[in-house]
Amino acid sequence: MRLTFLMPVFNERATVEEILRIVEASGLADRIIVVDDASTDGTRELLQEMASHNPRMELHLHDRNQGKGAALRTGFAKVETELVLVQDADLEYDPRDVPSLLLPIEEGKADVVFGSRFLGAPRRPTMFWHMVANKLLTLMTNVLYNTILTDMETGYKLFRREVIQSIVIRSNRFDFEPEITAKLLKKKVRIFEVPITFNPREYSEGKKIGLADAFAAVWALLKFRFVD
Repeated sequence: MRLTFLMPVFNERATVEEILRIVEASGLADRIIVVDDASTDGTRELLQEMASHNPRMELHLHDRNQGKGAALRTGFAKVETELVLVQDADLEYDPRDVPSLLLPIEEGKADVVFGSRFLGAPRRPTMFWHMVANKLLTLMTNVLYNTILTDMETGYKLFRREVIQSIVIRSNRFDFEPEITAKLLKKKVRIFEVPITFNPREYSEGKKIGLADAFAAVWALLKFRFVD
């Protein structure tokens, strides 16, 4: 099955060139869709230069910053391959784990695969309270939706194209993760989790998600449990 890497990008001048090089080197990308969410640090110009030399890379530009969810909504609408993987541009997720994500779909066990940071794979030990927030949000997901996920907030999610394109995404920011998880669970879509390596960056290194996004995730989990 053919695979698209979908990369939402905002002000990632320091890492985007490296992650795109790694994705290319993996040999797994039939298509790379990059959505620049109105970067102002030179990322946009770098991406335009890279796209001009890479026939597999498709670049879309937002005129104003809207958030990760909005960038993904733009990208998902452009996917034509059978599978699409969300690949962040910050080097936290390693494309060398992608074959493990592909396996449950290739074996007919799943329609969506979550790469879990909490299933025992190697990871950089840092940001304790961020981990606590992730686990509390996952627990809330499990209680509300009667499931046993270990990492609802993971940014490494692989979808069959027809699944993701059948879902209306309303969230514009990081609340995309609870929204899509809620809607997949309500639709009884087959989700599989596999362990992935994780190299989280600190806020001093450019990490963007914060406390306000945790409260937004709580609201999204509650809202989408009962509406939409």
